Amino acid sequence: MHLDGILIVNKPAGITSHDVVNFIRRRFNLKRVGHAGTLDPMATGVLVMLLGKATKLSNTFLQDDKEYIAKLYFGKTTDTQDSSGRVIEEKDIQGIDMEDIKKALSDFRGEIYQIPPMVSAIKHKGKKLYQLARLGKTVDREPRKINISSIEILDFKFPELTFKVKCSKGTYVRTLCEDIGRSLGVPSHMSGLVRSASGDFLLENSKNMEDADEKDIISYSSYDRHI
Repeated sequence: MHLDGILIVNKPAGITSHDVVNFIRRRFNLKRVGHAGTLDPMATGVLVMLLGKATKLSNTFLQDDKEYIAKLYFGKTTDTQDSSGRVIEEKDIQGIDMEDIKKALSDFRGEIYQIPPMVSAIKHKGKKLYQLARLGKTVDREPRKINISSIEILDFKFPELTFKVKCSKGTYVRTLCEDIGRSLGVPSHMSGLVRSASGDFLLENSKNMEDADEKDIISYSSYDRHI
């Protein structure tokens, strides 16, 4: 079967992005399948799958801005900056003023510097950071410049804040959640994440991977942005 195109999958929680690659490879009997931007196992949402010749578009799609709906839990910090990790700091907090939260979020708009988490795939002396983290090691990481083009509150039910953020490639939302809490003097971590958009591709146009078939594949040759 020769299928060259783009398939937008709504990744479920609990599996890796590579698990989705393997599933799509088997489903369509393809050798060449890739994706344009990893989602962590706990995250759901838009995963841009590239089939056949479309795999050569990977670097282009990786440059696209992403949009996420994130949940931030106030009161606990974990060693992975999300709810899958071990709690390393906990603080009893009675409440947080909404105006303080709004001010904190506004301080993160625009170009900012972010220190990548130890659970990232960035390499240090030939080793991926998450591999070092599994060995209990922590190394210094250089801050990286990112851009937060928009960030807005969707809901707040103490101690959990739900917000939407549109950001540049290379942004770690888990780190953003911890940094927002830190700016308020409160330990915090990311308790949920949905990628709602990746470039032009939207969550409402994505398919559950079990339901995807050939008619859902966007033709590689007809994708005029890259012709």
